[in-house]
Amino acid sequence: MDKKVKIAVDLMGGENSPDKNLDGIELFIKRNKNLNDYFFYLFGNEDLINEKIKKKSIKNFKIFDTKIIVSDDLPALSALKKGKDSSMWKSIESQNSLDVDISLSAGNTGVLLVMSKMILKTLEDVDKPALAGLWPNKNGMNVVLDLGANINCSEKNLIDFSEMGAALYQSLFPNEKPKVALLNIGSEEIKGTDLLKGTYTKLKKLDEMGDFKFYGYIEGNHITDGNCNVIVTDGFTGNIALKTAEGTANFLTDNLKQALSGNIFSKFSSALSYFALRKFKNKLDPRKYNGAIFLGLKGPVVKSHGSTDALGFSYSLDVCYKIAKGQMINKIKFNLGHIKNVNNEQK
Repeated sequence: MDKKVKIAVDLMGGENSPDKNLDGIELFIKRNKNLNDYFFYLFGNEDLINEKIKKKSIKNFKIFDTKIIVSDDLPALSALKKGKDSSMWKSIESQNSLDVDISLSAGNTGVLLVMSKMILKTLEDVDKPALAGLWPNKNGMNVVLDLGANINCSEKNLIDFSEMGAALYQSLFPNEKPKVALLNIGSEEIKGTDLLKGTYTKLKKLDEMGDFKFYGYIEGNHITDGNCNVIVTDGFTGNIALKTAEGTANFLTDNLKQALSGNIFSKFSSALSYFALRKFKNKLDPRKYNGAIFLGLKGPVVKSHGSTDALGFSYSLDVCYKIAKGQMINKIKFNLGHIKNVNNEQK
């Protein structure tokens, strides 16, 4: 993609909006100085945005006035009844009406998913969209899905997730090969449910199509080893794994802070290990991996964590930019076509 990337931003979603979101855009611009490479479509209260944005160094934007905000505690049905004039709805709809490349919101996750499905529709032959996230591993980054959009999944769903996750990974990291693994209770082929065993067999066949290298099964304690980079599971298991990983990271960083600030000897050790500790802290900083991606829709939508700060929001903009630049939707369509080919061969 050589054209300017057009990013639609729901400025009113999430905590401390629109200030945090505008500060995040400003941080993104500082890291990406070529203003001819992207443009922001900003949705929210125009008077409020104009008052705040004049104090920022943000130049490449256009504001679209929306007075309705989808609150975090609003049920999906209630949001849909009054939400068609909201900043969230309009930011998604802009992909159809304004030829925007990608939409970003830090608002209510459930409402965002429902609205995205209603407005953008699912891709052909995709039964269930998935929620994918980025996790660090020893060699770089993992794409992990599904993280909670679908409690119950079929073989077809897990196979779709594998192809879509591989396409996402390749759009984010074009010089690396996607390596897909199924999350399971063991690495041996005989382990797991019938659902996983059936999916395993079909993914081995899809490996021959070249979209990804199929690694096999992976256990939870090896997700960060770096031997694979696309981890596939159902939304129930994926959400538990996500919350466990977040809790473990917080436990480690909190206890490390306590251990290194307890007495004069601890503080002295902390000073000697300053650069190593800073590297460790940066590796575990969840803000650097902010941005969950809805996969399986006809247009890309990214969900920023509602409670993140400006730095975290800026990293979700990085994800948006890379996805659009990497033509993720086209890659997903290409990959999904191979599932049809394999299914036809097996008939």
